[in-house]
Amino acid sequence: MTTSPSSDVLLSVLDTAPVWKGSTATDSLRNTVRLARAVDRLGYHRFWLAEHHNMTALSTSSPAVLAGQVAAATRRLRVGAGGVMLPNHPPLVAAEQFGTLAALHPGRIDLGVGRAPGTDPLTARALRRQAGPAGGTDFPAQVKELLSYFAPPGADTGRNGSDGRIPTAGPRPVPAVRAVRAVPANEHFVPVWVLGSSDYSARLAAVLGLPFAYAHHFSPHGTLAALDTYRTRFQPSPYLSEPYCLVSVFAAVADDDRRGRQLSEPLRAITAQSLRGLDPLFPSVEEAAGFELSAEERTVVDALYGAQVFGGPETARRRIAELVETTGADEVMVVSAIQDHDERVRSYELLAQVTGRVPALVAARA
Repeated sequence: MTTSPSSDVLLSVLDTAPVWKGSTATDSLRNTVRLARAVDRLGYHRFWLAEHHNMTALSTSSPAVLAGQVAAATRRLRVGAGGVMLPNHPPLVAAEQFGTLAALHPGRIDLGVGRAPGTDPLTARALRRQAGPAGGTDFPAQVKELLSYFAPPGADTGRNGSDGRIPTAGPRPVPAVRAVRAVPANEHFVPVWVLGSSDYSARLAAVLGLPFAYAHHFSPHGTLAALDTYRTRFQPSPYLSEPYCLVSVFAAVADDDRRGRQLSEPLRAITAQSLRGLDPLFPSVEEAAGFELSAEERTVVDALYGAQVFGGPETARRRIAELVETTGADEVMVVSAIQDHDERVRSYELLAQVTGRVPALVAARA
């Protein structure tokens, strides 16, 4: 077992703008922009926004809009969606939105796409303006259509080419002659990622030759199987010459294990409440500490959060190292739900320090 994460593994951030009791979604969204500025200074690689709808505790309902604000407020970060739930949106609209972001922030925009609705069935129907089931059976066709709207890799200026950590393979695709063009996406290449928590998404990313982001933070027990499927079935493409994957993980890092564990209690409490069919705001650490879980809830919560990163610096270093060695991930994307903004920034700072990412990333980008 290695004692520290590989220096080749990047650290990134996934944010859901969690909403706390006594606060508002507006406060959370403004704190998201503040957090992005902080992790940009700390040397994190990318900053993605999730898509959730009609969920009281999560305020990232418009990832494209929020990504624009984050990109404008930062200097180095790659910014994008983690992701756009593509069945909720016409691929043309997603291409136009992220093509616009790429025009304004060249070389810094990503687009992760998923097939889940990111909400309940009633809200999914409202988003899609249809009465049928909220399925994702046409997701592969949607992804292919989305890809067709963007310029091929390297077709525009060097600033707008591939990620830099994601090598492209030749030959470049020839854009189809389309009656409908996504302006200005047709002038910019935006890396498209497939997001998922199952073998289905892993297979799709592999056959299309796209980078894959696995949601370890809410489906940790399928991580190894999905990544193995992705790597085994991967087919080189004009977008990617070899497999590239990241895993997302919940983390709360404090000065000692006791406080790090305390910072995880709101996540445990809100998960148990969601199992009861409730839709609460995030409770404080103090309130969460007094929340009693049933035996069944405890089993579910422990299975989920036992695979995450909560603790002091040494525990965090060890857990990240284990995650990287076990999964072989090229990148680790960290999700946090910490009420106090300064304490949340401190968590990301400690994680960057113990993994050695701050000097490596800042030096590489200077």
